[in-house]
Amino acid sequence: MANTVRRRWGDRKDGRLLRTLAPFYRQIPFIMKATHDCQNAFDEKFEITAAEKLIRSLRLQGYKNMSLLHVFMAAYQRTVAEFPALNRFVAGQRIFARHKLEIAVVVKKKMSTQSGETAMTVELTPEDSLISIYEKVNVEIDKIKNETKPNHTEATANALMKIPRLPLKFVMWFMTVLDYFGKLPMSIINADPFHRSLIISDLGSVGIGKIYHHLYDFGTLPVLLAFGKKYGVYELDREGVPAMRRYVDYGVVVDERICDGFYYATAFKHLNHYLHNPEVLREPPEIVNKDID
Repeated sequence: MANTVRRRWGDRKDGRLLRTLAPFYRQIPFIMKATHDCQNAFDEKFEITAAEKLIRSLRLQGYKNMSLLHVFMAAYQRTVAEFPALNRFVAGQRIFARHKLEIAVVVKKKMSTQSGETAMTVELTPEDSLISIYEKVNVEIDKIKNETKPNHTEATANALMKIPRLPLKFVMWFMTVLDYFGKLPMSIINADPFHRSLIISDLGSVGIGKIYHHLYDFGTLPVLLAFGKKYGVYELDREGVPAMRRYVDYGVVVDERICDGFYYATAFKHLNHYLHNPEVLREPPEIVNKDID
């Protein structure tokens, strides 16, 4: 989850080349060349009683904006700590381990159909817990609320959209070529939400259910998670008595080139476990594994 390895030939500014992958896995990016060739989607749900109890408790302690978004981010951070292959990416038909764990969130500046959107990025470390993640998110939200000028992402997009249409097509193609060879400037990578570990979308905040949101051919994004609104279902308890239980559904779209299906399945089972048992997220991860060389 952090760059602690000296850069070697073939490494990128934002990731290190995985050199010990089996040939079978190394050839997959040559078979599925574009991200749209290799998207797998699945959905899951979790019962939110424990999460809501924790959120209410933390709000009473002063963390007034604590929400399921923070719980999802903390659960994903802990899952990546144990399963670091989730933080790989494909570029130039090679597989890399990303130096940082960076989660992008799309934010509306106002809850209005006329209001624009912007993207914020939160960098997480193995030392983070639910509380520190909450604080990092608040810092980024405050920046968006208080800034009078476009942020780095918006400024980059504004500059590109001043270019006429046909030259812009060439510029975007050239940027893709630079990215293929690992030569895209870090100023662009840092401004681009599509060069992140995860994009997470809180659709429940706008009152709709989960969706399966596609990945992007531009950039290196390997996972996109979208969770929906809360809903209740009457189910029978152990005594056969109907009881209301509340759930949240989430849809995940992944790049199948970065790891195999069994690895994904195991990792997301752990993610669901942490969502069902969020109290553990109050502490930093106990297990932090390093990806292969």
